[in-house]
Amino acid sequence: MAPTVVAVIASACAANYLTLSAWLPARLLGVVGLAAACIIRGLPSHSPHACFGAANRTTVARGVLVAFLATLLFEQADQRVQFVALSVAALAATLDAVDGWLARRTGMSSAFGARFDMETDAVFILVLSVWAWRLGKAGPWVIAAGLLRYAFVLAAMLVPALRGDLPFSFRRKSIAAVQMIALLVVIAPFVPASDSAPIAALALLALATSFGIDIRWLLRRPARP
Repeated sequence: MAPTVVAVIASACAANYLTLSAWLPARLLGVVGLAAACIIRGLPSHSPHACFGAANRTTVARGVLVAFLATLLFEQADQRVQFVALSVAALAATLDAVDGWLARRTGMSSAFGARFDMETDAVFILVLSVWAWRLGKAGPWVIAAGLLRYAFVLAAMLVPALRGDLPFSFRRKSIAAVQMIALLVVIAPFVPASDSAPIAALALLALATSFGIDIRWLLRRPARP
């Protein structure tokens, strides 16, 4: 609740300072409300703990930042807005390294927390990729980086073999982190499109390769009775 209140107040101040739409706080509340509905729906069946935990609260704060970044997409992206977007995205990326550490340190790791973290990462990458395209830092193909996760989910609905659980992979976590950092560099106002497009392309190639490795592992896994 607290991160949402702070974000709404901050968005109202940003709208006034940056001369943005007065609807910015309302749009932010709408996005956060939709995300909260998804969290509440999944919480009872996935969390074994009595309280939400510091790690999940950190992920909530990160999610609110991503929601704010998404609402800024509807505004005129002058250089000031671009720097605000970059700062918000950098803070969200930094918090991504905190929630997992908190879960392990407090002994409150859970399947819900892991899924919550993963889905927040997926939305974050999608929003960053749309920013990269909107700013003209890469072609529309860059949005594929944000859609790969959802294409995989759709494929799993059609192919039963893809519905299995994947083992923990340091490679998967590392490439997701590299994707975020690469997109942060891409959307930076001081990075020209001549440099940002190749960076985005290499990061997308790495992400697609990682998905390909996981899909191959799932398809080659022995069928269970």
